[in-house]
Parts: sequence; structure tokens; C-alpha cells
Amino acid sequence: MRTLFDKIWDAHVVQNVEDGPTQLYIDRLYCHEVTSPQAFDTLRDKGISVLRPQQIFAMPDHNTPSDQQTCIPDAVGRKQVETLKRNCEEFGIRHFDMGTKDNGIIHVVGPEKGLSLPGMTIVCGDSHTSTHGAVGAIAMGIGTSEVAQVLASQCILQQKPKTMRINIEGTLPKGTTAKDVALYIMAQMTTSGATGYAVEYAGEAIRTMSMEGRLTLSNLSIEMGSRAGLIAPDDITFAYLKDREYAPKGEAWERAVKEWRQLRSDDDAVFDKEVTYRAEDIAPRITYGTNPGAGIAINETIPTLDEISEAERPQLLSQLNYMQFEPGQRLEGMPVDYVFLGACTNGRIEDFRAFASVVKGHKKADGIVAWLVPGSWLVRQQIIDEGIDKVLADAGFELRLPSCSACLAMNPDKIPAGKLSISTSNRNFVGRQGPGARTILASPLTVAAAAVTGVITDPRKMI
Repeated sequence: MRTLFDKIWDAHVVQNVEDGPTQLYIDRLYCHEVTSPQAFDTLRDKGISVLRPQQIFAMPDHNTPSDQQTCIPDAVGRKQVETLKRNCEEFGIRHFDMGTKDNGIIHVVGPEKGLSLPGMTIVCGDSHTSTHGAVGAIAMGIGTSEVAQVLASQCILQQKPKTMRINIEGTLPKGTTAKDVALYIMAQMTTSGATGYAVEYAGEAIRTMSMEGRLTLSNLSIEMGSRAGLIAPDDITFAYLKDREYAPKGEAWERAVKEWRQLRSDDDAVFDKEVTYRAEDIAPRITYGTNPGAGIAINETIPTLDEISEAERPQLLSQLNYMQFEPGQRLEGMPVDYVFLGACTNGRIEDFRAFASVVKGHKKADGIVAWLVPGSWLVRQQIIDEGIDKVLADAGFELRLPSCSACLAMNPDKIPAGKLSISTSNRNFVGRQGPGARTILASPLTVAAAAVTGVITDPRKMI
């Protein structure tokens, strides 16, 4: 009667503290340059070494420029990246340096290298660590003090969350992607609807979803408050992981797959909460507000004041005031200034294939600034090997270098104040892409449609 989450959690319990948290063993810790410096300082101040450096991998990504990677113009960002490198050298941790073939966004590199595997517990000082749950792992973002705990002990103190299963039944319609599924779920449940839960995604639409799509869905779990977002590993998972650099090989692979096939919720497993949605109800979606849950189908209108409660009206008006939109407004056909394809949400090879499938035979719209940023150097090489870079170039687009880029305003790729961006990233908070920037979240297909029309366009009209 156990859920997938229960099985992985129970296998990693070191001890339960009476009336307190669980001491949980951690299989993999990822570190990047933003949240790790204080954790290493803690160890240094206390004279503690890293217990199991072979289980820790680090790389810079947030501050990495996407136009060149020989220097970082911002002094603070440059110091963070240099500090990460020094800390890794001092404590004996594997470091994938900026500009090397192993580097990229940490939540893209982990799965693609086979570092994130089914049944693992995975943590990182970054909220979108939930991404790795797509391989059938418990993956959670943690705070700096907790990073220090794992560095020192390979364990963490955690309260066990409740469990929730979200079923997506049926077949996704043409033009609807995993990103649209995530935005739909958040609109239904709100951005706090899964707070206190670990979510397992299930149902026909999930079972037939590609690995890249699953990674996108799990990535966005945190945006509805979930502690983690898991998907049971299956043949799609195993095909994706087989022969990856750090995945088991030969007989060890066969043994691992045999064990991984047991990682599923029991047929009689009971979840604390369970919800079901129909795949055919999900259309391509866009956001209109300043949180990922404030979204609509692309052919719908922003809610009017009459459609919501009196208590909800101040928040809606505040969001629309910032976005320069109106209640009841239709956004389809609205001009955009910037398009961004990338981030740990949609910076994988499948996302670039999707974007290219729409822009092929078209030209980038006049006046549009487009940042197309792979999530890793491996993804960038795949783009070149498959000739996608030529399709993009023929359409007037430039392929940039791997980086978190315009997902957040921590590197040179910032959206100017007042400009409207349509983005495949994960957050549209006030100032997320730059002070005063306005962000609409969407799928790679929808972003591509806007890139060649210059306006918000239903991608189903171009597929």
C-alpha cells in the first residue's frame, strides 16, 4: 500500500527523530555558484571536510553569459563563479567549469549525463531541483544551511511531506505540450495548491510523454508549492538513460533496470490527495499575470472582475497593472518585443526541435529580439549535429551559448523595463527577467509562433 514516494523515502531513512524531522540519506548533491558559497564557508569555519565528495557535482550556470564565456562582466557574478571553482578544488568536488563540454544548467546536465537516476534522493540549493524527479527520484530544493548539512554528513533533516497524485488521462491534443500541461495544472490548483505535498504525476498522457516533457513537468512542480514532483520510471525513462555517461553499464545496467521496474506506486496505494484532469481539455496556454498560475488558454480572454470573487479582485488588478493588461482582454495578436527559448524548463533538444519545426520556412519578425539558449553544451552539440542550427539561421535566428540566460536577471540577458517577453522559462514574477520587464510564460511552440509573427499567436495555426 505504499506510494512511489514512500518507497524511495523509506529506503533512505537513517533515523526518525521523535516529534521531529527525519534524517534522510542523500545520494546526489548538486551545487551551483549562487547558493553554495556560504555552505562551504560553514564547513571551513568548523574545520569539517566534505564526507563523500564523489557524490557531489558542481557547475556555474546562473551568471554564465550566453554571448561569450571568456569573462563575466558583472563583478558579483564573476566572484561567485570563481569562488565555486576554488571551493571545489579545496574540497575535492567534481566541477564542470564554464565553457567546457560538461557544463550547462545544472538541472539539464544532471539527467542528460545519467547522474540523476531512478530511486535516488537528490538535492540542490535551487528550487527547480524538482526537475530530477522525472526520472523516478525524490528531488528537492534546499536552503544554504541544508547544503552544508549534506556536504558534511551526506544526510539532511527533513519533515516528510504528504503525498498527492495528479492524473492526466487521455491524449494531449495537437499543439499541446508538457509546458501547457504544467501551466494548466497550476491554473486549476493555484500556485499554492500543492504546498506541503510531494506530487506524483500519472495517467495515460504522462505514460506516453517523452522524457524531455516529463522533465519540464517535474521542473514546474515547485511553482504550485510542491516539495517534489515524481514520475514512475518506465521504458521511456530507461531508453533515455541507457548509455549516458554516468549511468550503469553492462550487467550493472541490467540489474539496475530490474530494480527500477519495482519503483512504482502499489495498485492499492493511498495518497493524501488525488486529482484527475482530462488531457483533451488542455490547449496551448499563456500567462497574463505575475505568477505562473495566472494563465489562460491562448484563445481565451483574461478574466473579468465579474468572473472572480471580490477578495480576488485586488490581486488581479495589481498583476494586470504591472503587465499593462486589462480585465477581459484577449492577448492573442498582441505584439511582443522579446522571445526566449531556454532555461531548465525548456532548454533541451526536444524544445529546440519543436521551435525549429515552427520557424522553418519563415523569417524572424522585424523588431523581435530572440535569445535561443541551449541548456547545456551537449544540447548545443545535438542542435548542430541535427542541422537545427542551420534551420534557425535560415530563419534569422542566432544560437547562443549554454546559460540560464533570460530566465532570471542574474546575467547580461535582461529584458528592458516595460518590454514584453514571451518566454519558455518557469517564472514570471515582477522583475524576474529584468527590472520592470513583463513576462508571458508559454511553450516552445507558442514562443516560436510569436518569434516569426511578432505577435502572440496560437501555434496550432502554424503546425
